Parts: sequence; structure tokens; C-alpha cells
Amino acid sequence: MKLGIVISTDEAEAVWNALRLANLALSMKDDVAVFLVGRGVDYEKTSEPQFDNVAETQKLVESGGRLMACGTCLKSRGMQGSNICPVSSLGELYRLVRDSDKVISF
Repeated sequence: MKLGIVISTDEAEAVWNALRLANLALSMKDDVAVFLVGRGVDYEKTSEPQFDNVAETQKLVESGGRLMACGTCLKSRGMQGSNICPVSSLGELYRLVRDSDKVISF
């Protein structure tokens, strides 16, 4: 299955749960893509010991998942992409939605 996950919140526990779901799907051999939009691009800032979003994103990428962030949303916050989370676009979000068997949003 191709699973698309859209994260538009900066609430630490919700982001953590979305990323844990992504990692579970990867362990089941699914193809997973995560797109951060709006407040979701702040996932690193919301990471805390109890909800380690940074560790979950590293696990996601190391396991073959894709993590992308809206370039406009990053720019509006004075942020840049990274090796783990590259800058992307709404066109890529569209392709994620179009090509996924299931799309979940947080």
C-alpha cells in the first residue's frame, strides 16, 4: 500500500503519533510519504523527551520513507529544509495525494 500522511499541526503528541504510524507502516513494507504543511513544518521545535519527533523522523528516513516540507510554509517562518526534510511544494503534495492509496492528515 502507498500511504500518504499530511501533518499540519505543531502539537507534539499528534506529530509523534503520525510519525509512529508512518514508521509502523514502513515496517509492514508499505511505501510511506509524509508531507509537512503549515504549523507541521515546526515538528523539530515541538520535539520533547516524551514525544521525540526528531528521532521518529530520522527513523522514517532511514527506513526508506519520504519526508517533505512545504517551501512556502518554511519560508514564512524563516526556516530552511534539511537533508532529512527537504523543501518541497504544493505540487509534490498534490502528487502524494494523487498517487497514495490512503491519505491521513494530522
